[in-house]
Amino acid sequence: FLPAEHQHARYNPLRDDWVLVSAHRVKRPWQGQLEKPPPEDVPRWDPNNPLCPGVTRANGEVNPQYEGTFVFPNDFPALQPDAPEPGDSDHPLFRAAAARGVCKVMCFHPWSDLTLPLMSLAEIRAVIDTWAELAAELGASYPWVQIFENKGAMMGCSNPHPHCQVWASSFLPNEARLEDRTQRQHLSQYGVPMLLEYAEQEACRKERLVVENADWLVVVPYWATWPYQTLLLPRRHVCRLQDLSDSERDSLASIMQRLLIKYDNLFEVSFPYSMGWHGAPTGPYLEEDCKHWQLHAHYYPPLLRSATVRKFMVGYEMLAQAQRDLTPEQAAEHLRSLPEVHYK
Repeated sequence: FLPAEHQHARYNPLRDDWVLVSAHRVKRPWQGQLEKPPPEDVPRWDPNNPLCPGVTRANGEVNPQYEGTFVFPNDFPALQPDAPEPGDSDHPLFRAAAARGVCKVMCFHPWSDLTLPLMSLAEIRAVIDTWAELAAELGASYPWVQIFENKGAMMGCSNPHPHCQVWASSFLPNEARLEDRTQRQHLSQYGVPMLLEYAEQEACRKERLVVENADWLVVVPYWATWPYQTLLLPRRHVCRLQDLSDSERDSLASIMQRLLIKYDNLFEVSFPYSMGWHGAPTGPYLEEDCKHWQLHAHYYPPLLRSATVRKFMVGYEMLAQAQRDLTPEQAAEHLRSLPEVHYK
């Protein structure tokens, strides 16, 4: 059996599901859709860009002349704090539940022509500190705070300005409930947090390791679904972003920069992805035992063969289960071998 030649299924213990690995399929010729590379001529400041300093947004608010990070309420939020209750259901197949929350936008930097891998370590550290502040502030009352970044038009991002979103909800979303269950079961069965044990195993095996430092490691997970998907993990047991020490935040800025430079260098393009942080629930869960949780960040990039060929999750993936066209070990080796100096 050769993993790079023979199809097989791999188990994802974090999601309690499986992915089909069919690495031989990457050899087939591509005659499908070709994506447009992202524009290289993004202006540093644009009076029509609602995320730029000093610009008036759609609701009439004027952005300050910010020089670092800038956080403001989303002008078109998916969650609002005062939504009414949907009322009782008249049938178990037609249930609805209350969904309240707040949505914020966070700009990483005042310049629109920068992305995280092109920012300085101090600027990335400021982003991490703001993430932690928001996680603590919103997590004081909301059970779940989802920090996520959609980078690139391919991932549905309509604005090139470096930014992310933070949604706090009155409920645990599906992925959070799933990871809560699987991590709780693993701790109960094996006596150690799942992702702490997993990080230790990957640090020893090294075949899926992309970058590492004293506090963090990045791997293409054994069960990766997206072609160059990565998982960012702390080496020590830590439950939430706001629990990181100063030195861990510094080393997080460093390893994020190294990973994102490698991503850009892969196809010499500003690499699209969706990423987000998962940590122990907050709000009422702050009083509960959440030691089964381990803080981690997921990176889900869609590109497969080049800057213009992406992986589509359709057909079999939507109707049966996830499938990938190269092994996680091949993806990790490719990323690991790339330089850590940005191609620009």
